[in-house]
Amino acid sequence: MIVRKFGGSSLADSERIKNVAHIIQDRQDQVVVLSAMKGITNLLIEVSGLAELGDQSYHEKLENIKNITIKTAHDLSVSQEKIQEINQLLVELKDILHGIELVKECSPRSLDLVSSFGERFSCRLMTGYLLSLGIDATYIDARKLIVTNTSFNHAAVDSKATKTKILSQLRNIDKISIMTGFIGATNEGITTTLGRNGSDYSASIVGGALDAEKVEIWTDVDGVLSADPRFVQNAFVINELSTQEAMELSYFGAEVIHPSTMLPVVEKNIPIVIKNTLNPSAAGTKIIANPKRHSNPITGIASIEKVCMINVEGGGMIGMPGAASKVFTALAEADINIVMISQASSEHSICLVCKANEANLAMETLQTKLQPELQSKLIQSFDLQKELEIIAIIGENMRGTPGISGKLFKALGDAGINVLAIAQGSSERNISFVIHKSSRNLALNVVHDAFLGPKGS
Repeated sequence: MIVRKFGGSSLADSERIKNVAHIIQDRQDQVVVLSAMKGITNLLIEVSGLAELGDQSYHEKLENIKNITIKTAHDLSVSQEKIQEINQLLVELKDILHGIELVKECSPRSLDLVSSFGERFSCRLMTGYLLSLGIDATYIDARKLIVTNTSFNHAAVDSKATKTKILSQLRNIDKISIMTGFIGATNEGITTTLGRNGSDYSASIVGGALDAEKVEIWTDVDGVLSADPRFVQNAFVINELSTQEAMELSYFGAEVIHPSTMLPVVEKNIPIVIKNTLNPSAAGTKIIANPKRHSNPITGIASIEKVCMINVEGGGMIGMPGAASKVFTALAEADINIVMISQASSEHSICLVCKANEANLAMETLQTKLQPELQSKLIQSFDLQKELEIIAIIGENMRGTPGISGKLFKALGDAGINVLAIAQGSSERNISFVIHKSSRNLALNVVHDAFLGPKGS
């Protein structure tokens, strides 16, 4: 058995849905996990907010959702029975939004329920289209399989209960099962959503529970690229990645499956393959435990844009146990995520990098929470630098290979690029550095050329 997941861009309209149907009609023993049609989830969130405010324009937005869905159903020539099912869902959605309007509140629980309709629409459309082609297919509501807690908008999955349900309902399937991604339900049947990349996670959960042959993630790119093609013209598709490399790359915003999504299949050694719906003949990128060794010193380059750096300085921190702990505790209590840390052995300063939209709150928090340390001169100042970018080189071949850092910083130095901070983990799979955003394009290209050459050879 295989599990395939298709994202919203692969389901943008009737032609894209027909294309997906063509891809999945090659075998019966598969579970196909679908996202909502492109843009529908955003519209659902928007109408929820408008209804909460009592803004009557939500009716117009709701009508837009209806028109898109019903038009797609007619374009696909699905049966009247399926169109009636979709119309019933639309009536249900309208009633829920009216309730939100009346109470003037859209709770996280209500938002999850409204958000679930996108996947429920797309899966009925796909099932209806496959049946119209004479292909044996069945609709699967993930809320009957994926058991979660009540952390609405980002629910945690009960792995044991979920595996039991998946095995009981999907172990011996003999038809294409079209399953809603992104959504689950509590033990009491209350609808929840799995948060960012929820449909990828749904596919991974099913693949792991069923010991699938592989999990395919279909998107609109040929695979995982060596660098961002918007900035690096010579970027190329990476044929194979280790799971650790994939996790490192995805953390830095590369077009890879999210790290938490991989866990259910990684522990089973089940391959993940990233494929392109618009170019299905492309081999894609395979993520496996032990990929074939390649000759390049690194595997890829990734980056995080829109970051700021806070430099905490103070002679009183030298040799003072707990100084760093006070800084990190203060930021953690304010729910500020630190994406990179750098500290010199002198202990005189600590560099913290966070997302730009959290920088001002981070500075205010440190100024307030560490006021005693400032007054006693244990800490002298907090310095904020804005408009920065983190770039990272990543790869299994970096481990134990001398000269990687020298080659990296020589390439940057020769190009006149100033490096503000550096960090390397003990795994040696990643060297990260901070630069001003104005140097991003140049830095990405000179590093790519230095390590991977014009065509990755």
